[in-house]
Amino acid sequence: MIISQALAELIEQSEMDYMTDRMEAIRAREGNPEGVEVKRFGSATAFYSRTMPWGLFNNVKGKIEEENVEEIIAFYRERDRNFEIQITPGKVHPAVLKDLAYAGFYQSGFHTSLYCEARKTEPDHVAEVEIRELRPEEMDTYAEIHCLGTGLSIEGKTSVAANNEVLFMRPGWRFYIALYNKIPASVAVMYMQEDAASLTFAATLPEYRNKGLQRNLLLKRIDEAYRNGCQWVVGQCAYSSTSHRNMERAGMKIGYTRATWTKL
Repeated sequence: MIISQALAELIEQSEMDYMTDRMEAIRAREGNPEGVEVKRFGSATAFYSRTMPWGLFNNVKGKIEEENVEEIIAFYRERDRNFEIQITPGKVHPAVLKDLAYAGFYQSGFHTSLYCEARKTEPDHVAEVEIRELRPEEMDTYAEIHCLGTGLSIEGKTSVAANNEVLFMRPGWRFYIALYNKIPASVAVMYMQEDAASLTFAATLPEYRNKGLQRNLLLKRIDEAYRNGCQWVVGQCAYSSTSHRNMERAGMKIGYTRATWTKL
């Protein structure tokens, strides 16, 4: 359970694996309506979407080598897109940071990655709460909670549903829903590959927060990861956020805090 460079690399690789699979699935939609591209630059992977401008879909993960810095910047410049460079501790040479600074980039934020061993868990017994896997016919409900729970416009619900429908039956992906007094109130997603499970998304309707829904969704996914043969569970969140506190209460520990670099 003690963090090591090897474990830190596993945590990072798990995040890269789920992001790659997610973007490849969206790109495979007929006509690639979101304009997704995934390109490798040495040990780094660049993700891009024409229609989804957020850093979540436009970022670089992995170890960036000095000889690839200009190529990466040119890739996004040609697409007229701002993007994030996500740098984990021990995975970057000072010369790369210097090159980024000279190119007008600066460290604009942090993001925390946590981990724990997969294990058998029992959910909290709350009479009003039911946790189960999402059903295929509930994708519209999922998309609505996704939008309202994260502050996205409800007008984007159709696109959110379409981009997650392609993941729903894809190997490794699991979707969960939490009901409060039988009302759909919270959702969560997990991706499993080899011996690691990534907690890729979670959202709760504002009026149902602080009722233990996310804690139970965390415990459910940790247990499911264990039952499916995973050794590790990893997740990412804003430092000291509600998600961070929920993860620590569920037994997860900080693996590292990565830096986010963006252009001035």
